[in-house]
Amino acid sequence: SEHLQQARIPSGSQEKVSVPDSGPEMAESQLAVAPVVTSKLSVKAPEFYPSGYNQNIADSSFEDEYDGYLTLTEYVQDFLNHLAEQPGCFETEIEHFAETVNGWGTMDETLQELVELVYQQATCVPNFSYMGARLCNYLSHHLTISTQSGSFRQLLLQRCQTEYENRNEAAKGDETARKQFHAFVLFLAELYLNLEIKGTKGQVTRAEILQEGLWELLNVLFSNPVDNNLMCAVKLLKLTGSVLEDAWKEKGKNDMEEMIQRIENVVLDANCSRDVKHMLLKVVELRSSNWGRVHETSPHTKATPENDPNYFMNEPTFFTSDGVPFTAADPDYQEKYQELLEREDLFPDYEENGMALSGPGDQYFNDLDNKMDPEIEEAYENFCLESEHKRKQ
Repeated sequence: SEHLQQARIPSGSQEKVSVPDSGPEMAESQLAVAPVVTSKLSVKAPEFYPSGYNQNIADSSFEDEYDGYLTLTEYVQDFLNHLAEQPGCFETEIEHFAETVNGWGTMDETLQELVELVYQQATCVPNFSYMGARLCNYLSHHLTISTQSGSFRQLLLQRCQTEYENRNEAAKGDETARKQFHAFVLFLAELYLNLEIKGTKGQVTRAEILQEGLWELLNVLFSNPVDNNLMCAVKLLKLTGSVLEDAWKEKGKNDMEEMIQRIENVVLDANCSRDVKHMLLKVVELRSSNWGRVHETSPHTKATPENDPNYFMNEPTFFTSDGVPFTAADPDYQEKYQELLEREDLFPDYEENGMALSGPGDQYFNDLDNKMDPEIEEAYENFCLESEHKRKQ
């Protein structure tokens, strides 16, 4: 009983515990009661995930999960969703994705379906237009699937052409139609910037047809000057304005000047909101600053006193006998510096930069350190005696 109370084990328990012997009378083991702990945990319980955790995003890469897919549509759509959730995995997983698609089949429906899935993802999922354009560029160069209808790039441009032909109706349509049209416009802009076309001589260029298409889309947007159309035009110009203007200038065209003139006319005449007008004026201002680009005014040359006003910036400062400072930039530098050198005879123990020439063993400095004024020496001895006396007390 005493042992049970010390162990604080409540009565009614069903387990056995051993109690240490306290003498011959306790030789036999005794039964004690221990609490029964009932757990609700099970080794067969499902894996726990914190709230807000997306169970579909595995820690491993997408490459390990494609074997179970029955159709190309499932595989491509899951990869696109994976890419939207984790855009940083593009570089590491895109090669495996292209190889898998290449090994899937060569039917016309396969490639057409792939193009449609990528297009819908790029125009329907927010902020996926850039990633979609990068994906299209990679697949256009690495997919070996080619059908009678054409290659991946040809089918992609045909899909964009279908949407492009409805531009006038879409720009005048309802809110939903305009929203879909704007997503297409921005995706086409990303394609123009990211889709690389290899020329006959191996040079890399941009798709000429996309450049012409963007010009027509800008005209359509400004011809229907409602707020969301104008905002889309602003985004398009901020994204591609510098590249478009460079391309037009190479052809001797003055198209950007015409576009800026249209913007100014819209600001003056269109019945759009004040905020949208402010955005349009900011685009004009951006273009006047060469789209925010900074170019070197002249090639790099070696700095000299003639072409660099800061050439003597880090030169040391000297002082004349009157205390007037001067540097190497001073017109009378040589004359003043010569005077300074002549004054050095008055200070034979110092270098030009003020460092002492005499070392620790110099007799002159040793004498200064060892000799002490008699009055100070006497006061110092008295101080030492008083300190010793106090210490003994």
